[in-house]
Amino acid sequence: MTEKMKYSALMVGIMAVVLVGCSSNPPAEQADNSTPATAPNGTAAPGRKAEGSRARSAATKEEAPATVTVPAGTVLSVRLVNAISSGTASAGSSFDGTLASPLMAGGVEVAAVGSAVSGTVTNAVSSGRLSKPAELALTLNSLTPRGGANVAISTSSWSASGASHKKRDIEMIGGGAAAGALVGALTGGKKGAAIGTLVGGGGGTAVAAGTGKKEITLASETKLNFTLTQAITLPAH
Repeated sequence: MTEKMKYSALMVGIMAVVLVGCSSNPPAEQADNSTPATAPNGTAAPGRKAEGSRARSAATKEEAPATVTVPAGTVLSVRLVNAISSGTASAGSSFDGTLASPLMAGGVEVAAVGSAVSGTVTNAVSSGRLSKPAELALTLNSLTPRGGANVAISTSSWSASGASHKKRDIEMIGGGAAAGALVGALTGGKKGAAIGTLVGGGGGTAVAAGTGKKEITLASETKLNFTLTQAITLPAH
């Protein structure tokens, strides 16, 4: 084989090798624009994983309600902060308390135990001597959930009336008169009995008047129940 033929064969071989190498390597532009869907270990690629987390977080925020409505008829269990007495309270005076149990609405807690409440004494009548029983009535007008703002509320009234002691007082007065009549009869006949009745009756009245006052007193930490008469809207926690 001549030198020329050898040179031609060598050139053909070199060109064949170059062509094979070019066909086996993908274009650089195509390789740069492709992004693997998963990482080498089979997990999601970092970019797509972050996008999925953001999407789930946004969906959760949309599902969670910002506020909850507490319907009318819901019971609020309250503990008094200070004692209240019909003998010292007056209509229009205020009082404070705290929730004795959490306030729930739709399975969501909207006010925790210990949340502050305030109210007003709507009626207070001191017990009179002889026949006048005591009266006391309270209502709530505001609720402040822990960590939240004050919310105006409207509730039913809690009320109580003292037992009437008129019958007992009449018996005491009658007993005093009878005793006076007996003493008068022993000491002065019919005239003495009449005088004794008056004196004894007066003494019985004085005893009844001195012992007849029966106030309504609610000690500190007394638990009372109030019912919402209007729905309220509170932030969801």
